[in-house]
Amino acid sequence: MEYELLGWPPNGPKLRLDYERFSYAGKFVMTNTGKAVARADDGEIVAAVSFNEDRTDEGTLWLRYVTVDRDRRGEGIGPTLCREVRDRALERGYERLRIAVNNPFAYEALYRAGFAYTGETTGIAELILEYPTPDDDTGWTDRERYQAGLEEFRDRELSDDETAFLDARRGKAPPDCDLRDE
Repeated sequence: MEYELLGWPPNGPKLRLDYERFSYAGKFVMTNTGKAVARADDGEIVAAVSFNEDRTDEGTLWLRYVTVDRDRRGEGIGPTLCREVRDRALERGYERLRIAVNNPFAYEALYRAGFAYTGETTGIAELILEYPTPDDDTGWTDRERYQAGLEEFRDRELSDDETAFLDARRGKAPPDCDLRDE
């Protein structure tokens, strides 16, 4: 697998993804966001992420859309691609990265990439995760922080797969991430 950063905002490239294979495919044709991709050994794109700088905090980069080919989900490609973007953003001088997620699978994937729940949600009920782990007044342990986010999802209308996923993680510590700041 090859991971490639294609460009930084606000002059990112257009990326045309097959809407039948990738969620959010139409969001990747915008040129005001940076883009990064994961390519299979044959050069075919199997994942992509778009990102842009926060409008009010130049030290923060937002990951906007992360998508993985439907046939390649669950292989760890998304979290690895997010780690790659995260590391390049830190090298570029960004102090923190944020992302808003709308489902427990994305939440888990971003935890695997070293992000942690902030305790905040967006106006459209997405949970905000941040790298590095946010300094705040919650007093949460890593496990409590992780479980607080999962609890937010439990209060929603979920698919059977999402319910089973959450049930399997009840009371558990966050997933391993060898790059997480302790």
